[in-house]
Amino acid sequence: MAPKGSPRDMNKWRETLRDPDLKFPGESNEYRRARNQLLEAEDELRRLNEQVAAQRRALPAGGLLAEDYVFESATDGSEVRFSELFAPGKDTLVVYHMMFPRWSKDPRAGAPGGTTAQLPLAEQPCPSCTSVVDGLNGPAPHLSDRVNLVVVAKTDPARLGIYAQERGWRNLWLLSTRHNTFNRDYHGETPEGEQLPVLNVFSRDDDGIHHLWASELTFVRGDSSPLDPVWPIWGVLDLTPNGRGETAAYPSLQYE
Repeated sequence: MAPKGSPRDMNKWRETLRDPDLKFPGESNEYRRARNQLLEAEDELRRLNEQVAAQRRALPAGGLLAEDYVFESATDGSEVRFSELFAPGKDTLVVYHMMFPRWSKDPRAGAPGGTTAQLPLAEQPCPSCTSVVDGLNGPAPHLSDRVNLVVVAKTDPARLGIYAQERGWRNLWLLSTRHNTFNRDYHGETPEGEQLPVLNVFSRDDDGIHHLWASELTFVRGDSSPLDPVWPIWGVLDLTPNGRGETAAYPSLQYE
């Protein structure tokens, strides 16, 4: 898969976008002064994001893959080795560890219907992880032009496949880790067996498959905000007057 057509002239596109005198109907001078101050902060934040992204790309290769793990496909239960997750010509792999089953102390509502709703709540998927995977399903075809992307969960592959059908996840490669130690080895699981929401990135070169990056900031902050780059609901809410609001019960699989 590769983009069709011709690339845009980005210089002309930038000329189209730039407007140093931008204003909106009815705004006050007070609003414009405050908005211009915020623009400076937003621009500085964007520059810092670019600096951090460059620093991330410059990381040296991490440790070699611990083993060529064997997964089970959520589509048909067939075995898939880790080394088979790299398509020809694409040497980067992004893995999202979905919590299915959910955190054992999570009382949020379960699936609203279907086969998944018949499972005990503790064996059902995490609402937050469901939201993350919802957000990955749409862009997955675009990402597949550049990188390999998979979602893994330590549940029965049939359960994972059924939930994918119920959620309409048609663009993702979903794999079960129930018979390997991948989640434990790469910090998608606690020593007690609780599943954790983690992103891991791997790269392949002549030396083999290396671990490249993980959302380790989760283990510093004690929250899931390091997943924000792939979790669109928070980016939208951050633009609103009330912000993220109360997050203990949000997101959910059911809303009133």
